[in-house]
Amino acid sequence: MTGAGPALLLDAGWVTHLRAQLELAAFGEFLAALAARHRVIRFDKPGCGLSDRDGGDVSFEGQVAAALAVVDAVGADRFSVFGASQGGHVAAAIAARHPARVESLVLYGTCARGADLAPPRVRESLLGLVAAHWGLASRLLGAVFLADPAPEDLQAFARLQREAASASVAGRLLEVYYETDVADLLAAVRARTLVLHREADTAARFELGRQVAGLVPGATLVPLPGAGHLFYHGQWRPVLEQALAFLAEAGAAQPRLTAREYAVARLVASGLTNRSLAARLSIAPRTADTHVDNIRRKLGARSRAQIAAWITEHPQEARHPQDTRHPAT
Repeated sequence: MTGAGPALLLDAGWVTHLRAQLELAAFGEFLAALAARHRVIRFDKPGCGLSDRDGGDVSFEGQVAAALAVVDAVGADRFSVFGASQGGHVAAAIAARHPARVESLVLYGTCARGADLAPPRVRESLLGLVAAHWGLASRLLGAVFLADPAPEDLQAFARLQREAASASVAGRLLEVYYETDVADLLAAVRARTLVLHREADTAARFELGRQVAGLVPGATLVPLPGAGHLFYHGQWRPVLEQALAFLAEAGAAQPRLTAREYAVARLVASGLTNRSLAARLSIAPRTADTHVDNIRRKLGARSRAQIAAWITEHPQEARHPQDTRHPAT
């Protein structure tokens, strides 16, 4: 545990090493910023890092059970969860199955179905390479997860993977990720949910994040700049800023639209198409589509006419005017 404040369970995804990750890219800075406002709870997955390397249950249910055992051990009866990549699957399961315990949910760079991450032959080839040559596979995965990495970054991430897990454990965890489908669990989540996804994610394409947000009732999707898959590498500050702002809103009585979403909703109510309102607000068409999707989910609206009706009933409804400070919001 690091820091003090509301409990925040952090699942960084795939293989983990509590000590070694602190030295990797901006992970230490990211953690310190979270810990300035939260009691951040981290853990090494079964078979990884400082955990026993033999006999751990690395199945999906085993990972969920381990995470719950950790929050129980530290006495966190109610907490928020930040789940990245494969950790998003675990986070979704906890939120769906224990709604009374999860305050807020932040999902980064994840998907609903692991099989959607790559075609079958690519998945099989990668799993085969991990089993046959873990050193080579760790470098290849570094090239996939990191956008335009410097040689030293690539070497550091490859080394972290090998320190975090054996080839057998890493391969099995990756295989479990590919096999897991949490679409039904996402639909059962009732916690406030923020979905963060980089627009050019090199390991999980953006449309997979959009699908996740569409499955979680009332979720907000925020497209982020950058191409790397790791939340603590590359353009990591927007990830941190969005997560902290969202977590700070916990306990609000009713979800409302951000100032930018309200502006979009007013333009929808005036009859503008998504393309027209994108031009009016000088934003990308994809960003306009995302805003309209978020508005529909938050308001439970099935049509543009229902959005217009809501605007008529809530002429002053804008909760966070500061949200216009970042182009992605």
